Amino acid sequence: MTQAPTPTADTVRRLVLSLLPNGGAAGAGPHVRPVGEGGEHSSWWVGARHVLRLAPDRDASARLRRELRLRDLVRPHIGVAVPVSVAHGEWTSGLGYTLDTRLPGTTGEQQGVSAIGENDLAALLTGLREVPVRQAEALGVPRATPRSLEALRSAAASAAQRLAAADEFDPARLAQLKASAAVQLAAQPGVAVLVHHDLRGEHLMVSADGRVRGVLDWTGAVLGDPAEDIAGLAVAVGAPAAVRAATLAGYGARPCLRGLWLSRCDTVTRLAEHLRDGETGPVPLLRIQLRRAWEAILLERVTELPGDD
Repeated sequence: MTQAPTPTADTVRRLVLSLLPNGGAAGAGPHVRPVGEGGEHSSWWVGARHVLRLAPDRDASARLRRELRLRDLVRPHIGVAVPVSVAHGEWTSGLGYTLDTRLPGTTGEQQGVSAIGENDLAALLTGLREVPVRQAEALGVPRATPRSLEALRSAAASAAQRLAAADEFDPARLAQLKASAAVQLAAQPGVAVLVHHDLRGEHLMVSADGRVRGVLDWTGAVLGDPAEDIAGLAVAVGAPAAVRAATLAGYGARPCLRGLWLSRCDTVTRLAEHLRDGETGPVPLLRIQLRRAWEAILLERVTELPGDD
């Protein structure tokens, strides 16, 4: 595997000057600064209009190149903007980059989604379901096996006990998901759609009026379980908004509840793992995400699946 050099501001500035020679005053080029939210790519703001993403290894380079083609495929379907690449290539031997347009708005971690914004999320979920699976597969988008909700429930139960000891979570809340319900909420066979698979708040661009204006970072997209994106939205914007959007997109109770419990098991487990490992950086965000995923929704109170207690 290629060992990527650590990109510096000078590295980025030289590359940007070769791509945007008229982008700065007196040949200095536009101002560049790292994107603080991280991710698997080394990302830099370039002036006020662009973002540069540098793949750190060959696998990430392949995903980045695939993303360029995938964005063109999804753009007509999803009803919200995706970035446009104004230049792409290799920033060092074997490692790719893309210089993208910067979408307007701020991230979903900084700006809440309004009721109209939920309609935008519904259009996103609807459009992802309409993307032709064969075309996405031809681009190299991999298939992903649906996760076992029962296995996630078991892992979350152990994590919940650790959180209880730290006074972070009441494990009795997880008892709402009985073993029989986890079985009933298994993914339905033969149902595979294009899944963004990383609908975190930082990947949703939201305007000041709460409209969802764009979706970033399609490198993790798969063909698989649509409940994964419902789960992502529950963590990003809260369970009620996620389920309302999914319902507007035509999803029934089963995938909505499956997505809800995927998000709840995930957030309990992730917070417990970070506290166990002594990590402090992401813990405040993980607490917020857990709270969002565990917001009560009407659907779980009134829906009874066959075989439930």
